[in-house]
Parts: sequence; C-alpha cells; structure tokens
Amino acid sequence: MTDIMTNSIGMALILLPAGAFTMGGDWDAEQADENELPKHEVLFDKPFYIGRVTVTQSQWQAIMGDNPSEFSGEDHPVDSVSHEDVREFIKRLNAKEGTGTYRLPTEAEWEYAARAESTSTYCFGPETGRLAKYAWFKNNSAGSTHPVGQLDPNDWGLHDMHGNVHEWCADWYVRDYYAASPSRHPAGPRKGVARVLRGGDWGSEAWYCRCAIRSLSSPQRRSPRVGFRLVRGLDEHAGRKKSSGFLNKVFATR
Repeated sequence: MTDIMTNSIGMALILLPAGAFTMGGDWDAEQADENELPKHEVLFDKPFYIGRVTVTQSQWQAIMGDNPSEFSGEDHPVDSVSHEDVREFIKRLNAKEGTGTYRLPTEAEWEYAARAESTSTYCFGPETGRLAKYAWFKNNSAGSTHPVGQLDPNDWGLHDMHGNVHEWCADWYVRDYYAASPSRHPAGPRKGVARVLRGGDWGSEAWYCRCAIRSLSSPQRRSPRVGFRLVRGLDEHAGRKKSSGFLNKVFATR
C-alpha cells in the first residue's frame, strides 16, 4: 500500500520508508563523474514524505500569486525559480498550513527517492533505450517541459525523477563531499557558493538523467530548465497521524 498525503493546494506527497541505500555512481557501468564517488552507504532511520511530482505552476501561483515560468501550463512544472525563490515559497506554504515541516530534499533523500531501491543507472535498470518511458529529456521533449506525471513512475510511485526539470536540493555543493559524508541523514556541507541540482531536464542527454548525476547552480540563478519538489517531515508529536484538519490521506495500491 502507498501512503499518499494531499495538502491544501493539491500537492500529493508519498510516504517513503526508513531504510538504507548505496549512494553514488558506478565508475565502470555508467562512467560516473568523480563527484559521484566514492559510492557509500546512507541510512534514513525515519520515513518522510516527498512530492509525487514536481511543484506545478498552479501550485506555485496559489502560494506566490505569480507565475515566472518560461513554459506555460497549469500542470507543467514551475520553472525559472531560484533557490532563494523556492525558500520563500516554502516559508509561505509552511505559514499557510501552520507547520514547519515542508522543505527541499537533501540530495541524499533525493537519490534515495529516485532509485526506489534500484542499484542501477536508472530507476528501471541500465537500458538507455527505455528512458523515454520515464523521462522527458532531449530525445523526446521537443525542447520544452511537459505536464507532470504523464510518464511511468518509479517503483515508489514518483514521477519525473529523471527528466522534465532539474530539481533544487537543500545542500550546498562541494565536489568531493562524498569522501567525508556521514552515513546517517547526510545534510551536505555547512557552507558553499552553489546549491545542488539533481535529475535531468527536458534538454538533457541520457547520461545526465542518471540517478547519481550531480549538478550545481548559483542560488540566485533562474533557469527554464530548473524546478523543484518538496519533502514534508513527519510531525514529531503526531507521528503518522494527521497533524491538522486539511490533510487528506488517500490509500492506493502501487
């Protein structure tokens, strides 16, 4: 059973289980970049919610009152938002719902979610020829974003992890961070000049859509190739119970 929470602006978030995974790319199998090495074990001892899809333009407009996207469409991912813009969106969403638990995923959480227990290049295996079933990228996007959730999800029910838009993560980017990363809930370096981006986008070659790929950008930069999805932590006091009246949990099979 998949546990889905739908919030006040129609954002569906899927509860991911606590667990462990191997983070990073494979040098031999996928020609991993040095910034994806070394491969290392990461443990999450608490479950967390993550967006089933990236934040859409209609959801952004419901909170921010505008739409900065280059590619127009209510159900398209919001694009052309900076890391700083996203932080303001999160601040307002938390205030609207009387919580403090919405945030960007760490890049470790993002890769854990993208893999959905896969240890291969992509969530579905190593075959580049199957990527178009899961991702809008250079070969099938026609040079623009597409409505979210149209292509196949991974095994945890998450869509568009390999394409459509790059996704902001909470972490500062340091190229060799993996060599010093803690094994439990890594949150990234304490400071930096660029933030982490994950996943591929509508203009990416297949290699740049891999689960392990790491990118970076200035926190102030706005790009039509960049959007985001959110994490919502579990309420510390309520556990898995509803933390307020607006939350609507829907149970559906995967």
